[in-house]
Amino acid sequence: MAYQHPVIVIGAGLAGLACAVRLHRAGVPVTVLEASDGVGGRMRTDVVDGFRLDRGFQVLNTGYPEVPRVLDVAALRLRAFNSGMLVFRDGGGKERVMLPWKHPRHALTGLTADLGTPVDKAVLAAMTARDMTFPAGMLRGGGDRTILDELRLWGMSPVMVERLIRPFLAGVLLERELETSSRVFHLIWRSFARGTIGVPALGMGEVPAQLAGRLPAGAVRLECPVREVSGTGVVLDGGGELPAAAVVVAADPSSAGALLPDLPTPAMRAVTTFYHAASRSPLGEATQVIDADGVLADTLVMTDAAPEYSAGGEALIATSVLGTAGDGDEPGVRDRLEEIYGAQVRGWRHLATYAITEALPAMPPPMPLRRRVRLGEGLYVCGDHRDTGSIQGALVSGRRAADAVMGDR
Repeated sequence: MAYQHPVIVIGAGLAGLACAVRLHRAGVPVTVLEASDGVGGRMRTDVVDGFRLDRGFQVLNTGYPEVPRVLDVAALRLRAFNSGMLVFRDGGGKERVMLPWKHPRHALTGLTADLGTPVDKAVLAAMTARDMTFPAGMLRGGGDRTILDELRLWGMSPVMVERLIRPFLAGVLLERELETSSRVFHLIWRSFARGTIGVPALGMGEVPAQLAGRLPAGAVRLECPVREVSGTGVVLDGGGELPAAAVVVAADPSSAGALLPDLPTPAMRAVTTFYHAASRSPLGEATQVIDADGVLADTLVMTDAAPEYSAGGEALIATSVLGTAGDGDEPGVRDRLEEIYGAQVRGWRHLATYAITEALPAMPPPMPLRRRVRLGEGLYVCGDHRDTGSIQGALVSGRRAADAVMGDR
């Protein structure tokens, strides 16, 4: 079919780019309008003093089914983290928990860690085996409840919840109350158990850059904010109207809600990441440290996995706390890091603080895993708020929006 005008995609985040690439590959002309000065939305990487700093700690999970379908993971040169964690507790030091099928030499660490009863560990093993082996469709079905209620149904004790599950999921779901949908939890748990977790060698910004690189020159227009979606196209913030064969709103939830006043938008979770430089790694392994006492969400030596994140051979440490914080909170974060890593933390250099006020959509039950992407004739929406709050959700929603556009032509 010949198109008189291109399909306009508003927003060059993962969902918008995935949608645009799918349309382009099907022969549909497409223009992506991005308000900021670069692609990626919430997924971008800055270079500061020779260090690669992702805008908030993020990882790529190859266990998400859409990732290998859409991305060339090999070309990203993924630098993997260990499949497990070190759990820090006041007075208890660091307890190691690793996935035994990926780290056989640490196979017994989870059994001996003081994180729960033997029954708890049997429950966790059974739940993990179920989530890994059952079809994903079965995990999406059935009743939906909070994670906390789900763990209680499985028979997990409060000790295991408080010492392991709650602190681990705090860094994943950006909430500590375990009020997220149990269906979302099982799908995420499955992906962590099956996949590899890591970062591209040159930063998470390489993910959207790879997608944008598949579009024709000039298809992505930066610093081009949209003020209004009209019946025939879009009205630009600086004036003027661009006609469109269809419009896909792929902006962040708040911006999408401003353009589409009738669109329900979710509450958003906030997180703040502090970056520090050190002369050497305080850990010597690419393993995430989670804080069971809730002061921090997690801390990780990025360069233990991805030495390319530092140009000069120094270590780069990323530490996240829930909510919105600022540079004034850095001394308190540093004090906690000293308890975890030791006195060497006093000599670290604070590089940057990234407060991400809208990092992840809240996903309470009952959580629809698919929200409609077609809003009306020639009008569509996509983003992780239309599926699940994850890279998987963003990529899938982009695909669904593109297919809806093409299905209506």
